[in-house]
Amino acid sequence: MGGDNRHALGMNRRITRRDYLNSVLLASGSALLDTSAPLNLAGQEDWDGYSGIGDYEGSNGNTWKVMSEAHKIRDHVYNAAPGAVDTGEVYDCVVVGGGISGLAAALFFARQAGAKHNCLLLENHAIFGGEARRNEFVVDGQRLITHQGSAMWFPPLAGTFLEEFYHSIHIQLDGFQYQTWTGEQPEIRLGRTPYTSGGKTSAFFFGPRFGENAGRLLVDPWGKNLDGAPIPEKIRAELLTMRRARSGRLPEGLTEHGDAVSRKLDSMTLEDHLMERHGLSRETVRMFQSPLAGGGSGLGADALSGYADYAADVLLPWDYPKGSQMFPGGNAGVARHIVKSILPEALPGQADMPSIGRTRIQFAALDRPSAASRIRLNATVVSVRHESRQQTSRFVRVIYAKGGKLYSVRARTAIVAGGSWTAKHIVTDLPAEHRAAYAQFYRAPALMANVALRNWRFLYDLGIHECRWFEGIGNYFAIRKTALLGDVSARISPESPVVLTLKILFSSPGLSIGDQVTRGRAELFSTPFREYERRIREQLTMMFGRASFDPQRDIKGLILNRWGHAYLSPQPGFFFGKDGGGGPGEILRKQPHGRIAFANSDLTGIMDHRTSILEAHRAVGQVLERLKSRA
Repeated sequence: MGGDNRHALGMNRRITRRDYLNSVLLASGSALLDTSAPLNLAGQEDWDGYSGIGDYEGSNGNTWKVMSEAHKIRDHVYNAAPGAVDTGEVYDCVVVGGGISGLAAALFFARQAGAKHNCLLLENHAIFGGEARRNEFVVDGQRLITHQGSAMWFPPLAGTFLEEFYHSIHIQLDGFQYQTWTGEQPEIRLGRTPYTSGGKTSAFFFGPRFGENAGRLLVDPWGKNLDGAPIPEKIRAELLTMRRARSGRLPEGLTEHGDAVSRKLDSMTLEDHLMERHGLSRETVRMFQSPLAGGGSGLGADALSGYADYAADVLLPWDYPKGSQMFPGGNAGVARHIVKSILPEALPGQADMPSIGRTRIQFAALDRPSAASRIRLNATVVSVRHESRQQTSRFVRVIYAKGGKLYSVRARTAIVAGGSWTAKHIVTDLPAEHRAAYAQFYRAPALMANVALRNWRFLYDLGIHECRWFEGIGNYFAIRKTALLGDVSARISPESPVVLTLKILFSSPGLSIGDQVTRGRAELFSTPFREYERRIREQLTMMFGRASFDPQRDIKGLILNRWGHAYLSPQPGFFFGKDGGGGPGEILRKQPHGRIAFANSDLTGIMDHRTSILEAHRAVGQVLERLKSRA
């Protein structure tokens, strides 16, 4: 669409996104390479946008406030700040970070240390969960709940630690109940997650990049062996060969984590591995990497370790017969169950899945002075260090910013459960070996855009429920049935309001991994809400405007969740190291720094809430050993 198309796109319509400015600010050129670019925008509201309703209102992704505070740490602003106010509080353990790993650590500590020991969790956002948070809309009187980041929940194998853990926090293990089809129209297959899976109601869209200026929608592309796809025959043959070969998933000879095959894979890029294993050309990998690989690590296959695409399957097997599951708001459901187990009064009511999903959080109950476990929100930790030499220090001093002031508490032990991008800055007495390990962590940004629609009739009429595309903004979506865990409708039809989730990644094939994540973060941070809204409306209109989709009429809400450091992107050598030296995660996992232990899924290279839980359990064991020794 050319010219001023804001009216046709519905940019002038009142939807749940707030209408801040009449003008659209577009950051471009050198601004994209300036990491301070957000400060050049009109202000916080033009960056955050609408944040939804309910418990998670005001907490959509990394908000302007959270991002600004974090950048003060990066820019050493607090180094010259006045001294922190000593709260006088002393804890047996302070957990830094309230994502799944931090919450699990607080729960494990409470259970294993006993009632005589206390624990404080410090979280910089306005609500717990990290990337496991949710967005909520109301469209035509119906509540819609969806995820901000972490989405899928996997039924654990019987007899495993994870099975026992989920059972202990009241998550049922025999599968969730989902919406049922209603209405007179014949039912079409819908998944239970926002990820595409192929099939007769799947589609690929090809646009101007493929010479299709008017666009071409290919329904059931794999079932048709890509016949009708506007791509060269050579590329078509490569994709079909790869599609058939990937049904076996694991490469021949890969049987365990760290064997000869996995080490070989870790020595090359995922792009080179795909070319070697499947005979793909580099052109094919880069043109179609969205359905091939890389989406689970934030960047394209050219920057990732060849082992990255298989690590989770080797380390985290799950019960495939039951299928992947999903709470209405993604793994915000897991976070809420953990908090219910730590502080029952924070989520009053029954300890069952529907109640925990539906009950409003009692924020005052999170940080009560009389409680052995406490969760303190809007508290940005800026420094964690031993009070004296780490070999002999009896305490760790933790300093955090809250409400424009600095405060400090003392801890006999600490668990740094936030991501690598903050840990390397806030642990100010970090040893050289640990600092060198953290220098090998690269985190890629992502934008999760949730678009509320009044219905999805235009997709049903096309005979599809999911689609992939290979240019523009985002690259896939899928209509899903929502689990009946919370205040959601029990039925779904083409006339039902739904949410389309667009995951927007920022890979720049050909650049170094460091340059790719820096460039992507600069674009994410420097682009205002209105510009992303315009691009999303244009994308959907280009793809479905010739059907019955009307952006003015059909889009009822839009929430942007900006994650500046969404994915650990493991480069070659990350998992097993180079020259036999071991990977950087192993150093941080096996070697606590005095009274400070480290947890977070990025230590494993696998962005999955299950590794967050397992890493928390390990870290709690390490600090409990230190408490017992009284050294």
